[in-house]
Amino acid sequence: MTKSKMSEGVKGSSSRAGGLIYRQMPDGTTVVSRSPDYSGRKFTRGQGDHQQRLQGAARYARWAAKAQPIYAELAKGTTKTAYNLARSDWFHPPVIHEVRLRENKIRVQASDNVMVTKVVITVRDEQGKLLEAGEAVRQEGDWWEYVLQLPGKTLTLEAWDLAGNVTRFVL
Repeated sequence: MTKSKMSEGVKGSSSRAGGLIYRQMPDGTTVVSRSPDYSGRKFTRGQGDHQQRLQGAARYARWAAKAQPIYAELAKGTTKTAYNLARSDWFHPPVIHEVRLRENKIRVQASDNVMVTKVVITVRDEQGKLLEAGEAVRQEGDWWEYVLQLPGKTLTLEAWDLAGNVTRFVL
């Protein structure tokens, strides 16, 4: 690797020529290195899966940063962009913190790094047959409430966020 001082005219630039990469560093020096050769590189299954998740997050963030105004609102006054927030939301599913059952009411406390869009309650009997399903109503703060019509054996709670992530909790 070679280091050299360059004139002010090329400061901050980088280029690739003849199998070499020329990179201008913040201190004014230019670093010259060989271009990496990735032609024989094989990714593991985990690396490939992770790359696909990153691509999915980027696709979502490009769309959501323009289509969902909440990301731009949250980015105002911070160093983050709407794109950064949307991408982060893609990777962070909601969290169900607490569930309270009183008589025929279910109260669920769920949060997300951006917002929880809905909480869905499903009630099944002992054989797994669906008895009822519906969306809870947002209360104050992170609380959601659902009134049960029929008693059941199994309750499934689902918290959804803006990016489509879902967290399930079974009682």
